[in-house]
Amino acid sequence: MVQHQRYSQLKNGGDEEAATLVFVWTNRGYYRRRRPKILSFLLLSLLSCGFILAPHFFSFSSALSHLSDFFGVQNDGLSGDLDVNAPLCSSISNGSVCCDRSHFRSDICFMKGDIRTHSPTSSVFLYSPKNSDDNVSSTVDGDELQHEKIKPYTRKWETSIMATIDELNLISKRRNSDVDHSCDVIHDVPAVIFSTGGYTGNVYHEFNDGIIPLYITSQQFNTEVVFVILEYHDWWVMKYADILPHLSSYPPIDFNGDNRTHCFTEAITGLRIHDELTVDPILMKNNESIVDFRNLLDRAYRPRITGLIRKAQEKTSGCALATPKRMHNQPKKPKLVILSRKGSRAITNQNILVKAAEEIGFEVHVLRPEPTTELAKIYMELNSSDAMIGVHGAAMTHFLFMRPRYSVFIQVIPLGTDWAAETYYGEPARKLGLKYIGYKISRRESSLVDEYDKDDPVLTDPSSLNQKGWEYTKKIYLERQTVKLDLTRFRKRLLRAYDYITRIHLQSQHLA
Repeated sequence: MVQHQRYSQLKNGGDEEAATLVFVWTNRGYYRRRRPKILSFLLLSLLSCGFILAPHFFSFSSALSHLSDFFGVQNDGLSGDLDVNAPLCSSISNGSVCCDRSHFRSDICFMKGDIRTHSPTSSVFLYSPKNSDDNVSSTVDGDELQHEKIKPYTRKWETSIMATIDELNLISKRRNSDVDHSCDVIHDVPAVIFSTGGYTGNVYHEFNDGIIPLYITSQQFNTEVVFVILEYHDWWVMKYADILPHLSSYPPIDFNGDNRTHCFTEAITGLRIHDELTVDPILMKNNESIVDFRNLLDRAYRPRITGLIRKAQEKTSGCALATPKRMHNQPKKPKLVILSRKGSRAITNQNILVKAAEEIGFEVHVLRPEPTTELAKIYMELNSSDAMIGVHGAAMTHFLFMRPRYSVFIQVIPLGTDWAAETYYGEPARKLGLKYIGYKISRRESSLVDEYDKDDPVLTDPSSLNQKGWEYTKKIYLERQTVKLDLTRFRKRLLRAYDYITRIHLQSQHLA
């Protein structure tokens, strides 16, 4: 949705080149399916217009570089993304800084040599021997050889939020024997420097913009890496305390709050991000995928879940009225979790939905995640489920907690959220290996039908409202809409899910 709006803004503003790139990025799934024909067509088109537009827009080599990102094509001499170090900065030499700014979503810089943090000036220094050859034609500010600025956050294209992110100076300097370059803390493993600012606080952004890119960037180090965090939040570290030790064996450093000089021999500033809530194995050094990330979550939460189960069992064993055990020959009912919302995008007839699902044969659990709900408890609930139902929103990120190949994810899609529902959750869920079922509500199932005339574009043409900008989408379709499900229609999705789960269970029993 954001990319489509950005395309319209750029095109209306006359920036045809940027608009074209945003359009191709937004529709990359379509182009990948038709890569052979469309790629050749676009390349020929760029050849024909590149010479005309070059003085005003961008070089042909730059266009090819962007296309290599969009289509996943790797060409000699062009920047790609085979892993976090390749190919643009794969051959970084000792004592140098290399920044890859070729990607749509984020910048990433690499440093190698005598690296020292200096939080008072928001800087990371790389010291070269005093008599070393300059890597640049002229020095900056005396002994300064190179100066790069970077905001290490993965929403580079979104100017408004990037304006809130702290900027870091990466400075290569000559070593001056008259200046104290002593280290307070010496690390013998690399650093990965990133920000937990921006949209942190929203679970979708925490995973999409932070945790998954952190996994992508740091996986090559096999936990032998130190995380240095700008805009550090204690609550974030506590919230992801189960996951972080599986990415780094060392406590994270609060860059702004720790004035000590930390010394490293290697550092990566910024994080790689592949797509919405996913890990592309083609771009990973060891071909890890989103399933591998999900397996890491399973390892991360398993000890805590074991403790929660043991505690629950101890509590139950001490209760005089314990729940009767299931009969030996009684089949287990598929477990369905409904992620319940309050206020906007709530299912107003949820009680009837629960009864309908139970009549079909589901064991229904209603889960109401709060900002303070421990993630391990949500993981335990969804990891043991066979299906999940939820209305489009950030909480749908929890589909990552479901079991690939065995689980069904049903997303209720309110008016005006079609593109976002598919892009942010539908397609990523399929990549994880879930059975995804989208349920697009009709106009009569939306509370907006009571606010607007039946011929109002809000009801008849939501895309025209979305084109006006994110604020319209947010105000009308996200903040003022609730859903009353047509259970006659929705029951068909429940039956599809039930049949799929039953079939999977039978196959599993047969293989066992």
